[in-house]
Amino acid sequence: MLYPRIIPCLLVHNKGLVKTVKFTDPKYVGDPLNAVRIFNEKEVDELIVLDIDATVEHREPDYKMIENLASECRMPLCYGGGIKTVEQAEKIFSLGVEKIAISSAAIENPDLIQEIAERVGSQSVVVVLDIKKGFFGGYEVVIHNGKKKTGVHPVKYLQKLQKLGIGEIVINSIDNDGIMKGYDMAIIEEIHNVAKVPLTVMGGASCLEDIGKLIRKFGIIGIAVGSLFVFKGKYKAVLINYPSHEEKEKLVIKNIGGRNV
Repeated sequence: MLYPRIIPCLLVHNKGLVKTVKFTDPKYVGDPLNAVRIFNEKEVDELIVLDIDATVEHREPDYKMIENLASECRMPLCYGGGIKTVEQAEKIFSLGVEKIAISSAAIENPDLIQEIAERVGSQSVVVVLDIKKGFFGGYEVVIHNGKKKTGVHPVKYLQKLQKLGIGEIVINSIDNDGIMKGYDMAIIEEIHNVAKVPLTVMGGASCLEDIGKLIRKFGIIGIAVGSLFVFKGKYKAVLINYPSHEEKEKLVIKNIGGRNV
């Protein structure tokens, strides 16, 4: 049986591991390298690491940090943050990273997607679309940690990105980030209906049941999780956690139902 991927997402700010709420107020929760070591022990499916400083500070990726994380990581690693050229992407791959995630550059220089895909293969190119809901109910892609509007609807832009050769799409709900009240099922469904590449969703998980709802409705997708896997209990004590193999299997079997997987 194919399983949905349940993926911890680590945010790096000032070289530390942080969690945000609606892309604001980053709270320090530990050392990224230590988190990777714990997730190794828990045998996670995959890991996403996003440096939320690099692009807004107009600097290159922190290659030494990436190298340290990749050398320690025993699961597939996706890195994003500050990637603006093919050469930067190739250097990151050379450090042992399996996938690179592009966000702002995918809007500002869409040709970069095709250039990287042609050089290293589409399967290694992930685009992250940070999505915010407008006052009148529509959705818009925003960049630079949610500070810059693009006027682009995520569904329309996904169709363009797929023609450029992306290997995976990640959609991240800014409105749901860190509030732990469930995923935005409406925009996920819109994206899912047009996605021809693997889809990963992020923003809102409060419990394993929220993950189960996604599996029940959409089947085999990637489910990226932040707060749920670094906090524990109603007082949000910092504790790196992840469902056991038995818990994941039970979650999938319970919710996948009669789907053809």
